[in-house]
Amino acid sequence: MMPLMKEKNQHHSKAAMKHPDKLGEGTKKRAHLDKKTKAATVMEEFKHGTLRSGSGAHVKSRPQAIAIMMSETGQSKKK
Repeated sequence: MMPLMKEKNQHHSKAAMKHPDKLGEGTKKRAHLDKKTKAATVMEEFKHGTLRSGSGAHVKSRPQAIAIMMSETGQSKKK
């Protein structure tokens, strides 16, 4: 069962990569992904240069990409 889930998540990850390079498009595509896949997708988008910040600027620094990834996966929230 696990390999099927892994293939399904990888498919969604690739779909999230094929978004138009417009503000908010990547976030919409990543909304339904689980945390691990979402984190991997955000970092892949950073690697390919399609990750955007909330203001619409392209993310150029790795620490900023990590902050976005942690925010989207809920790891940056205080408990």
